[in-house]
Amino acid sequence: MSVLSAATLVADAIPVGPGWVELAGDRIAAVGAGAPSRPADVDLGDAVLVPGFVDMHVHGGAGAAFPDGDADAALRAVRFHRAHGSTTMVASLVTAGPDDLLKTVDALAELVVDGELAGVHLEGPWLAAGRCGAHDPHQLRDPDPAELDRLLRAGNGAVRMVTLAPERVGGLDAVRRIVDAGAVAALGHTDASYALTREAIEAGARVGTHLFNAMAPVHHREPGPAVALLEDDRVTVELVTDGLHVHPALWEHVVRSAGTGRVAAVTDAMAAAGMPDGQYHLGAMRVAVTDGVARLAPGSDGRAGAIAGSTATADTLFAKVVRHAAVPRAEALRRAVALTSTTPARTLGLPDIGAIAPGRRADLVVLDPQLRVRAVYRAGSRVDLPPVTTGSGSLIDPSSTPRSSGQH
Repeated sequence: MSVLSAATLVADAIPVGPGWVELAGDRIAAVGAGAPSRPADVDLGDAVLVPGFVDMHVHGGAGAAFPDGDADAALRAVRFHRAHGSTTMVASLVTAGPDDLLKTVDALAELVVDGELAGVHLEGPWLAAGRCGAHDPHQLRDPDPAELDRLLRAGNGAVRMVTLAPERVGGLDAVRRIVDAGAVAALGHTDASYALTREAIEAGARVGTHLFNAMAPVHHREPGPAVALLEDDRVTVELVTDGLHVHPALWEHVVRSAGTGRVAAVTDAMAAAGMPDGQYHLGAMRVAVTDGVARLAPGSDGRAGAIAGSTATADTLFAKVVRHAAVPRAEALRRAVALTSTTPARTLGLPDIGAIAPGRRADLVVLDPQLRVRAVYRAGSRVDLPPVTTGSGSLIDPSSTPRSSGQH
């Protein structure tokens, strides 16, 4: 057993402040406030100690894209984001043809079996044409029960979440099929009415994918999907808290109205996360990154300039949530832990992560007082944080704070 102590510990059931965590193998054995009863094996000094981040919506990083279906490249993206504190993540795909999607799920399934990924998220192809964002409009289609069932069975059930637009023909039935298969049904990239969104929630949908982005806006005579998602206590809403996708004042309003237990901060990061500005791709779509902002490149079916994922990492989201919170710092830290760890873990059905508490897996992030990553522990083992070599041969320092971007 080993004991870690820190000037600021954000853990369940104790006040935010000086505290300690005892590790036993890959588990948290005990947690306490103040000084430990024996000298700490690792004194983290002025650090802020929080649970490992859980990113339930990420497309890639370090030059690698999960939709490419290359397991080795995908592992590079996993390790890049892990160095920024994401000890758990779900690989998000994008709209593609049936055979390509099936092949990609099968390729990533080995990383799910190995525990490198917590699952695969199908974002599309069953999306609204008018809200497709950075998805290939030529591959959008109505959910076919046979195709959906094949994907849900692929990779021994590697698919953990599916985002769709419920207004597609067969959309409500698709929600039921997803839930019956044990996956999370999410609503996004949609023009659905308030009433139809309510029907989809009753059918079993439990997540709103990147709330406000790529969905019909709120109107005083047609509240639309955002209001329906926000008002239902059974639904978790994703927010990309990078400052570009959603204004901080709006995400603060959402947190106050829905509560931290219903809001998950997600990166929606694509391959350019941690990389220099330049040309990238997201599925079949070409993406240009300028000043860290990813947008569809010219020639993208007239949608050039549409935000196309982000270059954010979970540590930057955590820091922004804290800095924009109009509450005392201790409460702001608890709020950020809920959004980046506890709520997404619960939403994904992962009960042994998401909080610093006895019995949980020992996933920890050590932050300095400015909330930059100093160290990461996953299952009780310290993660190496050397520079990460990207596919282009350039070096990325994972301890640095990347530029943040946006989407849709």
